[in-house]
Amino acid sequence: MTAVDRSDVHTPEQGGSPLTTKPRAPRAGAGQADRSAPSFGPDSDPLDVIRWALKAHPDVLMPSAFNLNGVVLLDLAVRAGYRGEVVFVDTGYHFPETLQTQGRLAARYPELTFVTLNAGAHPEDGQTPHDLYATDADACCAVRKVAPLQAYLRRKAPSALLNARSRDQAATRADIPFVEAGARVKVNPLAHWTRERLEAYARDHDLPVNPLYWDGFLSVGCWTCTRAVRPGEDARAGRWAGKGKTECGLWAGGNAL
Repeated sequence: MTAVDRSDVHTPEQGGSPLTTKPRAPRAGAGQADRSAPSFGPDSDPLDVIRWALKAHPDVLMPSAFNLNGVVLLDLAVRAGYRGEVVFVDTGYHFPETLQTQGRLAARYPELTFVTLNAGAHPEDGQTPHDLYATDADACCAVRKVAPLQAYLRRKAPSALLNARSRDQAATRADIPFVEAGARVKVNPLAHWTRERLEAYARDHDLPVNPLYWDGFLSVGCWTCTRAVRPGEDARAGRWAGKGKTECGLWAGGNAL
């Protein structure tokens, strides 16, 4: 696998922009719970939530970036009977460790279909200006991450998405319900799981967690816009630090799934 060149990413000591721990942007309003779903409570077993989703939405599919939450959800979903697609968007800026984690997961779960959108993308592929991530992170995410997944979902037209968000990841996610209503139902089986519980599950089941996680990258996105998390910060504080941005646009904003 070709290594990703990170030579143009500079720390403050190297003359780059200083990292920030300023407060995150205000969170969005709470997701609208789907009233047609069962009355799941904080102690509901994610397996029960997934089994309900598989029955209520046989066409459900799972987008994933293979972070800790996503790896745990993959294992739980397989245990619950999920045999569908796991859809990953290659932005061209992923860490090699992320792509290697995808490969390990695909080998571990052959019963799943791993789909890579935008496969082979790279920083000089012409999709965006080479420095767009620095000048307009929202636009970069919109082109390289949100648009490919939205186009795929328009073709597949699933009635529901199985995703790994949890409330303690960030203030923007603090109120998500197990099942969100919308154009597509969003099923969040891990909504009430803490990071400690996720880590324990991953250890107990010997899951192939992205090695960057154990180096403090509690939420791993593109290498251009991700740093390690500092003590006391939320799990997503290392994403787009200092850019006034908290979400890529998949789960919040005008083009949200």
